[in-house]
Amino acid sequence: MADPTPGEILTTLWRQAGLGESGPDPVALTGTEPALPSSFRVGAAAQSTVAAATAAVAEIHRRRSGQAQQASVDMRHATLEFHSEHYMRLAGQGPRDPWDSIAGTYRCGDGRFVRLHTNFPHHRAGVLRLLGCEGNRQAVAAALQGWTAFAFEDTAAEAGMCVSAMRSFAEWDAHPQGQAVAGLPPLRIERIGEAPPTPLPPAAARPLQGLRVLDLTRVIAGPVCGRTLAAHGADVLHVSAAHLPSFDHLLVDTGRGKRSTQLDLRSEAGRAALRGLVAQGDKSADVFLQGYRPGAIAGQGFAPAELAALRPGIVCTSLSAYGEVGPWGARRGFDSLVQTATGFNHAEAEAAGTEGPKVLPCQALDHASGYLLAFGTLAALLRRAEEGGSWLVRVSLVGTGMWLRRLGRLPGGFAATVPGIEDIGDLLEESGSGFGQLTAMRHSGRLSATPPHWALPSVPLGTHPPVWAE
Repeated sequence: MADPTPGEILTTLWRQAGLGESGPDPVALTGTEPALPSSFRVGAAAQSTVAAATAAVAEIHRRRSGQAQQASVDMRHATLEFHSEHYMRLAGQGPRDPWDSIAGTYRCGDGRFVRLHTNFPHHRAGVLRLLGCEGNRQAVAAALQGWTAFAFEDTAAEAGMCVSAMRSFAEWDAHPQGQAVAGLPPLRIERIGEAPPTPLPPAAARPLQGLRVLDLTRVIAGPVCGRTLAAHGADVLHVSAAHLPSFDHLLVDTGRGKRSTQLDLRSEAGRAALRGLVAQGDKSADVFLQGYRPGAIAGQGFAPAELAALRPGIVCTSLSAYGEVGPWGARRGFDSLVQTATGFNHAEAEAAGTEGPKVLPCQALDHASGYLLAFGTLAALLRRAEEGGSWLVRVSLVGTGMWLRRLGRLPGGFAATVPGIEDIGDLLEESGSGFGQLTAMRHSGRLSATPPHWALPSVPLGTHPPVWAE
């Protein structure tokens, strides 16, 4: 059986979201694979996930205004947007190296590889404490010779650290967590409470204008979801906390279009302020987007069921690393760790004929998950308008990875190259930001009547008060 085309992938996603068997109105999909060097269909994943979100925006606009419009996504543009943090420039200067000095892959005493994710200071400190060594690569490499890869992976996880051992696809499929998520779809949408239908807002200049989104996410996947909704006019309020570490260099890219506030949910005052943003009469949240470790936000009183009781009709979205099911359901994780644990680094190296782990050419699981989460959110809003109810949308990095595997492989995928920023001027835009003059990637999901754009610049965390915009 031939691998599915991007158009067929899009139609399947539309059906899985409960939006109809026939798929969306036709979306113009241009370009061919491969768009980045990989044996996996990163280009098809990028184009289809961006197209799903864009088609859902167009459908919301049509239902609000009665006006249909042409949606289009070019594969080259969408795939390079999966690498948007790489192409960002502040005052002409490229982003700093995002990786901590000891992050990356090492060979353990049993010959197997492990990947350490130590970008957050407490994760770095915890790994070094486990290894009992100094904070340099030579010392870490020497200390790991006293461990087997799987033993260090388990010990680190028990300590709340972020480490994964490299597996092949066959090894992952035989693992208890691999078996638990084997049938996991790329997104899950479920009704979690009763509420009367919530009509979409009246027609406005922008498709998502008038919809309010609380964005409690960090790093890439969740922030990409919020950035996508903001690109089409949603009022997105990013909520962080001063005591939590963040990747400030990523905020410059993913914070476009959002306002930013800070609340400490460890305090009753912070929790009360967030409850007020969730349910505030005619200024209640439509979407509660969260991407912290499973159970973290729920532990502060904001589980989906509690949110649905507080604000009937809300759409809750949940992003996890390993799928919220199985023995690793609550485990911390990032794109690079999931790639390593689930077989992608092994399979990519095997296809390239190289030894040791080989990463995908971009954070494909992160970005695809972000667009899938945006699409699922929009699908839930459409269903809320027709069916009523409160809704929960779930996406996981591991579920996205299993989906990417099912799309098939590209025998000649490594023929592509990663273009330099000087080669993609047609995809970039200039704007001001709270961090300086910004050069960044335009959004690849195009609409003929309401072109996407970010009306607000990215700003440092906590720039705004915790209130909805007037």
